[in-house]
Formats: sequence, structure tokens, C-alpha cells
Amino acid sequence: MKNNTRILFTQQDIKEKVQSLAKDIAKDIQGEDLLAISLLRGSFIFAADLIREISNYTDKKIEIDFITTSSYGDEEKSAGIVDIISDVRSQVRGRNILIIDDILDSGYTMNYVQNHLREKNPLSIKTVTLLDKPSRRKVDIKSDYVGFVIDDLFIVGYGLNYGKYYRNIPYIYCYE
Repeated sequence: MKNNTRILFTQQDIKEKVQSLAKDIAKDIQGEDLLAISLLRGSFIFAADLIREISNYTDKKIEIDFITTSSYGDEEKSAGIVDIISDVRSQVRGRNILIIDDILDSGYTMNYVQNHLREKNPLSIKTVTLLDKPSRRKVDIKSDYVGFVIDDLFIVGYGLNYGKYYRNIPYIYCYE
């Protein structure tokens, strides 16, 4: 970690928050199987931890799929134009969907993905984001489950990248 950085959430902070989110989600999916859709690339670590943790609290089947989107490129801010690079392969029609993302920032990506999936006629769509940055919202959208609400900081680690790197860092830090 560089000198001009500060840890926002430790590995333990994240682990405890993921457990809490998993308990809430498992309680809400009573009697329902689930299609969990991770928005790649940023959410892959969070999604893996969350889905494993949900499985500790429910015996319902969870299918896992992925959508790869692009709205940032290598920039720190969303360009506002969302492209689906790779779509889900699973059947969405008539299913309960949980969209998993690392951060809800401008809202462009989540809004676009929700609308895209609604066209496939799911039974329901819920969203979970580890981080919520409401001060940057450009679209009127909220996540159903939120880990941490943060200020307008540039953050890295636990799946969040800087350029093409640092997703592997097991905690979340910001540049000051």
C-alpha cells in the first residue's frame, strides 16, 4: 500500500458485513431458489464470499451466473454509457434474481442491467452492493441490500481495481 492511502474496511470488517448481508438475503429468500448474477469484474470476490455465506443460512439452490459490463474503462468515473460485454447464459424467465455488484456509484450500470434483465421476464429482481456511494448518483436507484455507505472517495481492493490491478487486495482502501 502506498503512503497516500488509508484503509477504510479491513478484512474482518468485510467478513462481518458479508455475513450480515447473507443472513438478511437468506431470510428473504425463504422457500425460493435463486439465480445470483455477479457483475464482472469488480464483484467477483464479493459474490463468491456472499454466495458461500448465504449457503450457510439456507438450503435453497443457488445458481451462479455472470454479466460482464463496461462503463468505466480505465477511468475513475463512469462514462455513463453501459455496454454488456458478456450476457448471462442461464434461463432468467420466471426466476428470482439477485444482482451482485461491488459498488453502486452513478447507478448507470445497475439501472441498465436491471432493465436488461427485466426484458427476460424474471419472477423478481433484488440487488446487493457491498458499497454505496449515494453522493455520486446520477440515476434514481437504490440497492435492496447495502454493505457500507461511503463518501465520494476513490477506493481500491477486494475486487475494486485501479487500472487493471489491485483487485486482489483483501481489504478496501482509498487514496488521499
